[in-house]
Amino acid sequence: MKLGTSKRDGSEGYVLVVLDGMGDLPHPALKGKTPLEAASTPNMDLLAGAGSLGLLNPVRRGVAPESDAGVLGLLGYNPETESPGRGVLEAIGAGVDVKDGEVALRFNFATANDQGLIVDQRVGRGLSTEEARDLAKALTDADLLKGEGIEALVLATVGHRGVVHLKPVSGVPLSGDVSNSDPFYERVGRAGHALRPTSPYPVRVRALADSPSARRTAEAMNLLSSRAIAVLDDHRVNASRRSKGQLLANRLLLRDAGTRPVGIVTFLERHGIEGSAVTEMPVERGIAKILGLEDVFVGPMGQDVPRELGRRAELAREALARKPFVYVHLKGPDEPGHDGLAEKKRDIIERLDRFFMGPFLKDLDLRKVRVAVTADHSTPCVRKGHTDDPVPLLVVGGKGFEPGKPPVKFSETSAKQGVLGEMLGRQLVPLLIGHADH
Repeated sequence: MKLGTSKRDGSEGYVLVVLDGMGDLPHPALKGKTPLEAASTPNMDLLAGAGSLGLLNPVRRGVAPESDAGVLGLLGYNPETESPGRGVLEAIGAGVDVKDGEVALRFNFATANDQGLIVDQRVGRGLSTEEARDLAKALTDADLLKGEGIEALVLATVGHRGVVHLKPVSGVPLSGDVSNSDPFYERVGRAGHALRPTSPYPVRVRALADSPSARRTAEAMNLLSSRAIAVLDDHRVNASRRSKGQLLANRLLLRDAGTRPVGIVTFLERHGIEGSAVTEMPVERGIAKILGLEDVFVGPMGQDVPRELGRRAELAREALARKPFVYVHLKGPDEPGHDGLAEKKRDIIERLDRFFMGPFLKDLDLRKVRVAVTADHSTPCVRKGHTDDPVPLLVVGGKGFEPGKPPVKFSETSAKQGVLGEMLGRQLVPLLIGHADH
């Protein structure tokens, strides 16, 4: 296999389908198979048989990337040096305008016990977006950093997720050179790396640069975290949840600070090709915006999964008619990976194959369109979190495509034996749009 260059291979279109957190490890509930291996995936198996397989490290071995880092890697960037930080990516995706001297942070509402130990970093996934917005508004209205000359805006996005936007009203500007209070993630350069702490207490934020701006930002984050506790504990949302025996959203976990992105090389500038992005979550939308990709934002999955996936397939095909490169991000497999639900993850992968891949591939001329299917990171159900395990990759179609080959089961095992070998995420787009042996 020879990696491609930025020179296009003569195909008319290129599609990158990212199944969030699809990578996994063998699981006893699936008789020693991974969810992908156990799933019935006839559409992806046909692609695997007609194409080439391999393994992919979205960032590099040794880094268990967050989704933003994994996606940036897949799109041809080095997130450790080129990412503005997940906080600002998420903020941009949520429509927040981060100006010079301001900082944006990703946060989770989390559940702590009476001793402050984090017993659930996502409030058991039971916090509704409406509840989160009510809590976030109360935190913003409390003006928790007024005495420090900083306006703290708290914006809920989807479920337990949200963004904190820190705006200095007076004094020195703020800085993204700070650590996290979230014990489940640490900074690796500009990227986030997942951790598995045994006793997860919130961590005191530290300045990562010897500057007044970094020190001010770290102190502000620590004060915000501590002052938020009383507001959350007394809030009617938590009073209602307490009466129902539900987990409380009584802590803010802050991570991945970032400032206004400058000097980002666009996707067109890097690869010489225009693109579109079909995304569901704010962070992937933020990436699309800063890279200059056409923004096709569909929002989180609704209740009618077959209809929702079919709509995503339709939007991807429409985008392919407008732009030569299309990136599609589907969130589904990641959450059951975090929750340790291997059978549910298998079932979600099956639905993605049937209701997205099937309609998307219908009447698609793979002699003219090259398709890659992979993941932004592994989320093994046995680990209940992101790991640095490489993810499976298939590449099929384009110039030299030969239809009619028998299917090959698309899985971590078959990918490990594939001719593409093991590669880095930032090598994928050049391979996809350049010259490659199949």
